[in-house]
Amino acid sequence: MIIMKPGEMAKRLGITTTTLRNWDRSGKLPAKRTVSNQRYYTEEDYLKAINARSQDERINVIYARVSTRNQKDDLDDQVQFLQEYVNAKGVIVSEVVTDIGSGLNYKRKKWNALLDEVMNHKVKTIYIAYPDRFIRFGFDWFKLLCEKFGTEIVVVNNEKLSPEAEVVQDLISIIHVFSCRVYGLRKYKKKVGEDKDVNHIQS
Repeated sequence: MIIMKPGEMAKRLGITTTTLRNWDRSGKLPAKRTVSNQRYYTEEDYLKAINARSQDERINVIYARVSTRNQKDDLDDQVQFLQEYVNAKGVIVSEVVTDIGSGLNYKRKKWNALLDEVMNHKVKTIYIAYPDRFIRFGFDWFKLLCEKFGTEIVVVNNEKLSPEAEVVQDLISIIHVFSCRVYGLRKYKKKVGEDKDVNHIQS
């Protein structure tokens, strides 16, 4: 077991021995004591302190999204609503992420950058107005993913801030994708039917 004197522990943590002593008194990082009442710390104490610091340094983020640039007012309303919410809760927000793009698009740069921060254990909480502001489908899966990295997604559930026009547009996009696939399958089937070599093998 690695044993460190207060001076060694303070140096590794990048703090003063006075701060370390205060942490001991407040219970934030209690020191162990020898039979002669000398303070000391172990490697386990160091790892706990590092983990606690990383937890304290994680940020709170507001995330707002609309599909098109024409919805700037909707985007501003989302941000304002969420800021009022966190202010009422006494929460300090370090970052406001505003995104423009379809909720069906998994390649949104800002959204992916936020997920990278989550997976790097940099985000404590993400505040969103409604689930589909984060992602149109699969929200529960992404929520679980964030939880695995210690990040909570707080949904304020203001359905009014989820434009109905976006739902219609996304449904049209989905129908278009599947229509193209059905057309492609029919075209492929027709091509196979006209292939003499294939027909020869089948016969």
